[in-house]
Amino acid sequence: MTLAPGEYFVQGNEACMEASITAGLKFFAGYPITPSTEIAEGLARRLPGVGGSFLQMEDEIACISAVVGASWGGAKSMTATSGPGFSLMQETIGYAAMTETPMVIVNVMRGGPSTGQPTRASQGDMMATKWGSHGDYQVIAFAPASVQEMFDLTVKAFNYSEKYRVPTFLLSDAEIGHMRGLLTVQSNIKVVNRKEMGTRRMDEAYDVPDDIVPPFPTFGKGHKAAVSGMTHRPDARIEPEDPQVHSELVRRLNDKIIRNRKDINKWDLLGPDSKHMIISYGSASFGAREVAAADDRIGLLRLKTVWPLPEEPIREVARKADHILVCEMNLGQMFWDIKRVALEAGCKKVELLTKIGGDPPTPGEVRHKLREMGAI
Repeated sequence: MTLAPGEYFVQGNEACMEASITAGLKFFAGYPITPSTEIAEGLARRLPGVGGSFLQMEDEIACISAVVGASWGGAKSMTATSGPGFSLMQETIGYAAMTETPMVIVNVMRGGPSTGQPTRASQGDMMATKWGSHGDYQVIAFAPASVQEMFDLTVKAFNYSEKYRVPTFLLSDAEIGHMRGLLTVQSNIKVVNRKEMGTRRMDEAYDVPDDIVPPFPTFGKGHKAAVSGMTHRPDARIEPEDPQVHSELVRRLNDKIIRNRKDINKWDLLGPDSKHMIISYGSASFGAREVAAADDRIGLLRLKTVWPLPEEPIREVARKADHILVCEMNLGQMFWDIKRVALEAGCKKVELLTKIGGDPPTPGEVRHKLREMGAI
C-alpha cells in the first residue's frame, strides 16, 4: 500500500504525504490551513488503507496534543500546518522536547505575521522552529528545495525523530508544497524505528547510547511510563526543585542533538573552493543555484538541515571564501548565525540578500547583489 518504486509527477505536498506512509506513519491529526491542506486531504484518503488513523481536530493545539498521545501509544505520528497554526503548537512542541516524544511537524510556510499571505511562500518561521517554545532545547529541522526532497527529507524526518526521540520538522513553503515535479521512488528506502524498552531488534536507533537517548516505554506494553513536562529524573520521578537534576536533564536533551550533528546535518555543495560563496536553503536557493551553475566563480552551499545549524560545512567554505552571500525569504533569520560562524572562520565579508512578499530571489537579483558586494 506504500508508493511502488518508480517515477511519478506529483505535487510537493503529495510527495510529503506519500513519504510519511513509506516511513511508517500510523497517526495523523490536523486542521485545514493553506498551504498545507493537501497533506491532510491525502492522508485522510490513504491512512485507513495502511492501518492508520486520521483525525481532523478542532484546532492546532488539539492536533499536536493528539500527536503526542498517539506517539506514546507506539504509533509513528505527524501533523502538518502553516504559520498561525504553527504558532499555536509551540507550547506542546516544548512539552514534546521535554518528554522526548518522537513526532514530525510539517510546516508549509507562508507570509506572516498573523494571517499575512495565506497563499504565498515565506521562510519566516526559521527562528520560531528553534526558539518558539520556552527554555533550552534542541530540535531537528530539514528544508527541502524540490518535490524529490519533499519525499526524501520527510522520510529522514521520521527516521531522526525516532532515532533521537525528538520533535522533528519539515520546513517547506507554499512554493515547494504546491509545485509539481518528478519524484523517483527507490526500492531500498531505509526506515528507522524507535528503540523500545524490552526489545532488541536490529535497528539503527540501537546505535545511540541509552545515556543519551533512553529506550522508549510504550504504553500498553507492560512498562511503567510516567510522562511529565516537569523536571524529572531518568526514572521519571518529578524533581523540580533540584538544580542538579534539572541541569543534567536539560543538558542531555541538548547534547543528544548537538553531539550528533555529523549524523544529522545534510547539505549540497557546488564549487567548494570558490572565493565567492552563496549560502541558502529551501526555495530561496532557486535563483542562487541557477547563478552558481552558470558561473564557475560562484559557489553554493545549500543547507538541507537547518537545525541544528550545520556549522562544519559553513566553516569549511568560509575558510576559503572572500565573500559570502546569504539568501533568505525573510528579513535575515538564519543570517546572523551563519555570519557568526563564517566570520570566526576567517571570511572577510558576509552579506544578506533578503526578499519577502511571496517570491523567491531571482537569478538577476542574486547577480545584482553579488556585483554590489564586488564578488563578480
